[in-house]
Amino acid sequence: MQSRCRYRHKNSKLRYLYWVFYSLLLMFALDALYVWKIWPNWKTIQTGPVPKSAFIKSYENLKAKQRTLPRLRWYPVKRRSISTHVSRAVVVAEDSRFYSHKGIDVKAISEAMEYNIKNMKFSYGGSTISQQTTKNLFLSSSKNLLRKWHEVLLTVGMENNVSKRRILHLYLNIAEFGRGIYGVEAASRYYWGQSAYSLSPLQAIELAATLPSPKKHNPRTRTKRFLRRVEKIARFMKLSSGNYSYRH
Repeated sequence: MQSRCRYRHKNSKLRYLYWVFYSLLLMFALDALYVWKIWPNWKTIQTGPVPKSAFIKSYENLKAKQRTLPRLRWYPVKRRSISTHVSRAVVVAEDSRFYSHKGIDVKAISEAMEYNIKNMKFSYGGSTISQQTTKNLFLSSSKNLLRKWHEVLLTVGMENNVSKRRILHLYLNIAEFGRGIYGVEAASRYYWGQSAYSLSPLQAIELAATLPSPKKHNPRTRTKRFLRRVEKIARFMKLSSGNYSYRH
């Protein structure tokens, strides 16, 4: 009798393990199918025109439902039409090791985790410019682990198929700089009425300072947090913001 019970218990345990194994296998297969479906043509990403990002498409859909939202501002431009001050400021502010890592900055992630644990809140994620570019282009703003996993896969794919120069160019053209404002050209026209090519070093710093939370902290709102970030980026760039004239 006891041997039968043990046998049944063993069979029940095996069936459970089989169920877990096949469930995980099915989930893996479905996820692989999804990744295959969204996997981009990297040659087009590398050499073609700047594509409309998933975030821009999402805003367009939202705007169609909520007419009171500001109109979409997005004017993708060529790399030579963007001031070098902007490129430098954004790299310094968002991803200082951009040109040395392979898409995932382990050190930045470690530092972010340490900061978050120390302050008991999730403030920084350690995402690189490459990660932010793939997220904006192909994914959503969701913070679940599955989306993060897809972001990592796409980032590795991008880093192996697209040059650093092109990745930065894409990012500068699709990053959000305010409600309905995407890309440095649209931001430059909206905040200063001029092209991204003619921005001064300080204006470039202010654009870079906008990126973490563009709807709340930008050159129009000029919040204390925004101004502190401007000063911080200016120091990192070895510029003295006191040499420039801007209103607090």
